[in-house]
Amino acid sequence: MEANKVYKFNFFVDFEKEEKWLEEMASKGYHLKSTSFGYRFEKGHPEVTTIKKDFRKFKKQEDFLDYRTLFEDSGWKQLVGTKSSGDQYFKKIDDSVSDEIFSDNTSKAARYKRYSNMSFELAFAFLPILVAFYVTDIIDFNVFVNPKELYLTPGLWDKTGSAFWSAFLFETPFALMRGFIWLFIPLMIVFYLIFGYQSNQLYLKSKVSEK
Repeated sequence: MEANKVYKFNFFVDFEKEEKWLEEMASKGYHLKSTSFGYRFEKGHPEVTTIKKDFRKFKKQEDFLDYRTLFEDSGWKQLVGTKSSGDQYFKKIDDSVSDEIFSDNTSKAARYKRYSNMSFELAFAFLPILVAFYVTDIIDFNVFVNPKELYLTPGLWDKTGSAFWSAFLFETPFALMRGFIWLFIPLMIVFYLIFGYQSNQLYLKSKVSEK
């Protein structure tokens, strides 16, 4: 890892908390460069700045470029974001403009609704895959009740002494890998449902606060 590159792993559903954290990182000299597999910062001079986040995807590259240009013309520089990334981060570069990128609270709240809809869509998209894996015996839910079934060595549990421990320790990494793979899709469904619910609650809260 290069000396001026710093990686941080964090997760936020509340965009305002994420914005505040990124501003605190900038004040310590850590400037956001990427949000792929965590946050990647570049170490530099501390900076007091305003960072805002939107959540929006685009079908056409032209629409995304128009969106980005609109913010740039309004005094905001895009730090991170692509046409299909959803997460769009902006830094204020014109002191004469407002500290808010949204024209009203309705627009500000709508980003949570878009994130909530995406999360629910992803959760439901995984369901047919989970069902298909189950009916074709690719995933066996019995292993979550009886983890011994993750071990495929014939007669493993009848072995004793050093023969047992040798076979057990040899297969354990493979058993853990199988368990992780089988758990991945159910966990993704649960996580996306949670993210969708939490972001929808933030949307409703934002809608109430504007009244």
